[in-house]
Amino acid sequence: MSLENLKTALPDYAKDIRLNLGSLATEPALSDEQRSGTFVASAIASRNPVVTEAIIAEFGPHLSPEALTAAKAAAAIMAMNNVYYRFTHLVGGDYPNMPAKLRMNVMARPGVDKATFELWSLAVSAINGCGMCMESHERAVRQHGLTAEQVQAAVRIAAVVHAVAATLDAEPSTFQRMAA
Repeated sequence: MSLENLKTALPDYAKDIRLNLGSLATEPALSDEQRSGTFVASAIASRNPVVTEAIIAEFGPHLSPEALTAAKAAAAIMAMNNVYYRFTHLVGGDYPNMPAKLRMNVMARPGVDKATFELWSLAVSAINGCGMCMESHERAVRQHGLTAEQVQAAVRIAAVVHAVAATLDAEPSTFQRMAA
């Protein structure tokens, strides 16, 4: 499975998504590692096995084994953190002041530079809709010197990858053919 196969699988009503997917694959605002990892972490966060398989096949070879593991770790840790911190933010009360008591060691030693891991975490947080996490990770990447254009590029990748997954979820026959 490849990026081209994903683009071909998108129905005509999702032509804009197809075109955006193609142009973002070579997004110049991000380094190859930043772009590839953002695609991988976003695909995993979008929870569609066909999309995840195709994106990892396309972008995984552009990442070192450590960076590929870090992109997967960003999706994994944010799957947990986005639920927890979205809850504490929305419910309020005593919860924001209570210790999370959740292990998050990978954030201290992710296997790639901190700015890159934070960028991937930001993209996943955008997909998962955690405002508190988005604000925190956006602040961190900006403090590490990334530009607004780089942040926007990562979130655009997350948005388009998520749209590809949502579109394929709405087309069960296409999904079944691709999964076979």
